[in-house]
Amino acid sequence: MANTNVFRGSDAAILLSVDQTAEGSLAEGIINDYALTPVGRATGVEVRVETDLKAFHELGQRYPTELRPGNVNITGYMDRAKINGALLRLLLGEAASSRPPGTWVQPSFNIVLDLANPALEGVSSTVTLHGVRFSNWSYAIPEDDFVMEKAEFMALWVSVEDKG
Repeated sequence: MANTNVFRGSDAAILLSVDQTAEGSLAEGIINDYALTPVGRATGVEVRVETDLKAFHELGQRYPTELRPGNVNITGYMDRAKINGALLRLLLGEAASSRPPGTWVQPSFNIVLDLANPALEGVSSTVTLHGVRFSNWSYAIPEDDFVMEKAEFMALWVSVEDKG
């Protein structure tokens, strides 16, 4: 059955999980050390799925005669007010605490965005981003507002599950 309920950001939980790979094992240590399940103090998450859709126009036609899907890119970001180095460590791995002599492993993990309506038991919508890596991290210290960090990410693929 299709989920037809509306949700608010306060209905959301952001969970991090890992796959059994070298990159996943590195991320698992960071996730456990910083208790990142659920991710705390997140104020904004955006996920964008782009398909490089191309329109084919024939000579003499104003409208396209065909739309062809292309490469799929999954990107997004998360804002967080709990500054403790966890997201930077998920971006840089062991390079966040010292300068490694050569190349190093960048952590890889899954982001699970779970929306559940507390008034309707068993009704939820879950989006899982697989093979996520942070691509950018920024840190803002405004004069008279909350200190925030932003981590931008890319994912290998996305899945969705609706319940209720």
